[in-house]
Amino acid sequence: MRKLMILMPLMTGISGCGAAAAPCRIVSAGLKVIPLVGHVAAAPTDACAAAID
Repeated sequence: MRKLMILMPLMTGISGCGAAAAPCRIVSAGLKVIPLVGHVAAAPTDACAAAID
């Protein structure tokens, strides 16, 4: 019960649009690590996350 009480505020923080946009944001962060072309390659996934939010 105590663990549930600790996890509830964390779970509500990622509910809704934040949870739906998470895959787009994770892929975007992974692409941005690539030197030189990362930010350009991540543009579509950034747009995906922005559209969901």
